[in-house]
Amino acid sequence: MDWSQVGVTIPRGSLGVAPVPGVHMAGFHYSGTGPVDIRMVAHPAVTLLFDLSDHGWTAHGDAGTHTRGSVAIGLLPGNVSLTGSGAGACLQVRLSPVLAAEILDTAGLTGTFAELDDVLGPKARKLSSDLRSTTSWDERFALTLDFLGARLDGRRQVDREVAYAWQQTSLRQGRADIHALAAETGWSRQRLWSRFRTQLGLSPKQAARLVRFDHAARLLADGTPPAEAAARAGYSDQPHLNREVRSIVDTTPLGVATAPWLAIDHAAWPTFMPRGRQR
Repeated sequence: MDWSQVGVTIPRGSLGVAPVPGVHMAGFHYSGTGPVDIRMVAHPAVTLLFDLSDHGWTAHGDAGTHTRGSVAIGLLPGNVSLTGSGAGACLQVRLSPVLAAEILDTAGLTGTFAELDDVLGPKARKLSSDLRSTTSWDERFALTLDFLGARLDGRRQVDREVAYAWQQTSLRQGRADIHALAAETGWSRQRLWSRFRTQLGLSPKQAARLVRFDHAARLLADGTPPAEAAARAGYSDQPHLNREVRSIVDTTPLGVATAPWLAIDHAAWPTFMPRGRQR
């Protein structure tokens, strides 16, 4: 597909940050006529993709799994791609793992994807219909925030110690030590590890790997050489980065650096781009 024909819209305000903690959104519109073939790149958030196109798309995963239309993509999902045809639009919502565990019917979604109805319930169909009935991105963002905000009233509670451990893992870019985090929360390492995995769907070690990979991926997409990206993201050396990239997204650092989906991240997710090197 011709990525020069992809337009990006984000909510107004401070760099597109939505007024619900743990929620980020971006709207994408493809005006081209060629086929759509998008390979997703793993990041430390649960993704909700609302298909607003006329032709619809299909999400493909490992082992031949697929689903049509709007989809939720979990943490460490493996190889996921979207295919379709012709012009269209989609709304992408990124939920922090803590918020996703609190408001989705299928917490975590680690290593998989699912239809939106399976994680948002039957009301997701009305939301999708309402999103399609307007061409205003401001209204689409507002409708989505209203929907997600309404789910906060009946949300499950993630332990504050687990939420803290995730927050620190993210803030420290995957370099937080589980023993230190446990000491900071007052829990034992075993208890924190168990509760973290149960509530967020992945272990603290997997969370750290994902956050560290995301940091490296953004550095690579911003033009940082692989060796420098490896050092800045906390890998022991470039071969270590190579192995982790292959393990998480089955490609090379060069493949990540040239991924079209990441190439527009500076417009879609400006708060996540490396400081001082935004394009």
